[in-house]
Amino acid sequence: MATLTQAEVRELLAAQGFTRVDDLEFEDGMWEAEATSADGKRVDVRVDPASGKVYTEGQVSRLGAEDIKARLAAAGYSRIHDVEYDDGLWKAEAERPDGREVEVRLDPQDGRILGVEND
Repeated sequence: MATLTQAEVRELLAAQGFTRVDDLEFEDGMWEAEATSADGKRVDVRVDPASGKVYTEGQVSRLGAEDIKARLAAAGYSRIHDVEYDDGLWKAEAERPDGREVEVRLDPQDGRILGVEND
């Protein structure tokens, strides 16, 4: 799976109208930054390093917390808790089938798992 470099992420954000991209760093499996949107507002942005999809705070989710819990359970996770929608992404704490506690990030439109970090 190819991943975007920091320079590619900056180009991608600029192409989508974001300016003044600050504090761009790779954290918890995604690129994160603070940027100025086309309407002049400062927003937190996250970029999926594989697909290049940009997630911004204030983005409306098509899914609810129960949808996220169901998707995680279907993917084999258990003890799912602390499900919250934050900065344009769903986040949840859960236990993997091997017993490890993890934080999972999911797409707000289709529930696709974007990243899993050990807790």
